[in-house]
Amino acid sequence: MIRPILIHPDPRLKKLCEPIAAVTPELGKLAEDMLDTMYDAPGIGLAAPQIGVTRRLIVLDCEKEPGHAPRPLVMFNPEIIWSSEDLSTYEEGCLSIPDQYAEVERPAEVQVRWLGLDGKLQEEQFSGLWATCVQHEIDHLNGKLFIDFLGPLKRQMITRRMEKLKRERARQA
Repeated sequence: MIRPILIHPDPRLKKLCEPIAAVTPELGKLAEDMLDTMYDAPGIGLAAPQIGVTRRLIVLDCEKEPGHAPRPLVMFNPEIIWSSEDLSTYEEGCLSIPDQYAEVERPAEVQVRWLGLDGKLQEEQFSGLWATCVQHEIDHLNGKLFIDFLGPLKRQMITRRMEKLKRERARQA
């Protein structure tokens, strides 16, 4: 089921998300809905708070090479356990901040630990777009958006655009 994605500014996007005690069938269904929503948007990552659920759950799939099979990942309670000193800069966007992009500098590689859909602990090292995406989505779980890395002027400008977009959408509804 495709769920509505919250648009910034929304107070739910700034909340610290609660850890997940156990992976349940209901959380599995939520993860499935999140993947459907992410692919439909279309996006490469989605965090539970973006659909109004303040739990520590993210989904991502950064496999964009033609001919490569999708690689959907579901991460409950993801945490970065190592970050490289090398940095990389990507132009980031966000499904909760549509059509707005900015360059953000982050560690080029990260090691992440999380619970999978099977409830088992998993660990993987990510680089490139995968590293950027997983850090971006984990930031959402901590109430942080990519625009929080920008200067105040650019952040205010984007926030004003989002407020205008929300007003326009409300008028059309």
